[in-house]
Amino acid sequence: MKPTTQEWVDKAEGDFSVAQLLAAQKKPSCDHICFLSQQCVEKYLKACLQEADIFFPKTHLLPALMDLLLPTAPGWEDLQPQLKSLSAYAVDYRYPGATATIELADEALQDCTSARAVIRQHLGLEDEKRIEAEVRETKQE
Repeated sequence: MKPTTQEWVDKAEGDFSVAQLLAAQKKPSCDHICFLSQQCVEKYLKACLQEADIFFPKTHLLPALMDLLLPTAPGWEDLQPQLKSLSAYAVDYRYPGATATIELADEALQDCTSARAVIRQHLGLEDEKRIEAEVRETKQE
C-alpha cells in the first residue's frame, strides 16, 4: 500500500473510532456521529482512489467519488444508496438548522460500518474480528 493511501486509511480509522466512542455514550452527539461516519467513508474512498492512481476533486459527495472508482471496483453500485445518505452528513448537521436524531446517527454508523467493510476488503486490509480473536488466543496461551 502506498504511504499516502495508508495516511487516508489512518484518518478514516480515526473518524470511525471516534464515531463509535460517541455512539457508546449515554447522551451521544448525534450530529457528530453522522459527520464522522460520512468522513470515514469519504476518506476510505479517497484511499482507494489514491491507491488506484485516480485523480479526485475536492468534494464531500460520496456518490461522485464512487463513480470514479466503479471501473476498478465493479459491484460497488449496491453501496450507492448508503453513500447518498451519508453525503448529507458532510454539511447539513454541522451547522444550525438541522439536528440529527439518534435514529439517524445509528443509521449513519451502520451505513459507515457496511461501506467500510467492503472498502477495507478491496484494499486488502485484514478482517479486524479475526485479528482480535487471534490476539485473544495468543494471550490465553
